[in-house]
Amino acid sequence: MSAEMMTAEAMAAEAVRKPRRRRQRQRPNVGRTIMLALLVPLMGGPAYILLVNAFKTQQDIQAQPFGIPFDRLTLQPLIAAITSPEYNVVAAYGFTASIVIAVDIICIALAGPAAYVIARSTSRKTRLLLLYFLAGTFIPGAAMVIPAIYVLRTLGLVNSFAGLVLYDSATTLPVSIFLMVGYISTVPRDIDQAASIDGAGRLRTFWTIIFPLLRPAVVTILILNSIGLWNDFVSPQILLGPSSNQYTVTTAIYTGISQYTTDLTKVFPNLLLAIAPVIIFFIYMQRHIISGLTVGATKG
Repeated sequence: MSAEMMTAEAMAAEAVRKPRRRRQRQRPNVGRTIMLALLVPLMGGPAYILLVNAFKTQQDIQAQPFGIPFDRLTLQPLIAAITSPEYNVVAAYGFTASIVIAVDIICIALAGPAAYVIARSTSRKTRLLLLYFLAGTFIPGAAMVIPAIYVLRTLGLVNSFAGLVLYDSATTLPVSIFLMVGYISTVPRDIDQAASIDGAGRLRTFWTIIFPLLRPAVVTILILNSIGLWNDFVSPQILLGPSSNQYTVTTAIYTGISQYTTDLTKVFPNLLLAIAPVIIFFIYMQRHIISGLTVGATKG
């Protein structure tokens, strides 16, 4: 058998094997398919109910919560939610955004230096501070609200914007410090030593040299804190109270619920208006969340 014939047979055999390998690679994962089949209706069902019922009347919501009466769909519930004298969604957006911005600034300003000291310290006592901060993540948020009310009442900050901002700042610090410590630990200490030789103090070294390197971790913290604060209902509902006449996008949902009846034409539109910015924000920023959470584990 000549070399040309052997080469032709080898090429033919390889041509047969390639489609077989391609079929093996394209074979669907049965477990993944089953998991997706279970998760899609589980996650998409509530979103579907929320979306279709935001454009229905009270009677249609109660009669057919899963149906879509195309001839009776209306924008009136959404318009009423925006223009209602009881609740102004535009003002609530501004009020909630101001809370998010204030808490994010305080959290980064405090978590950054604290994480830098913990990450750069070789003392075991200083390292125990990280465990102390992490202990705050194991306490349910609802369990801290009542003690926080007594503290804020003593400070004269109950039912106030400042009191809510201080409480939210305290609750977001533990996770923020934990994420920053993990990322700062991957930054070489030689950078600190070089800055020290040039005459920079520790505070200046952190804010001018180390902090710019923490951009992925900072972005992740800002995104997670912002989404959590925007969706928070318990804290503003209890710490602000009805007497403050201040509503966030989530506490306005409670205005449609009374002791004996529930106005679903208020609940569903307000829910949709409350979560729509968060969904858009999360879809746009999700790659930053993933990269920020993983960069500390893969760098260095």
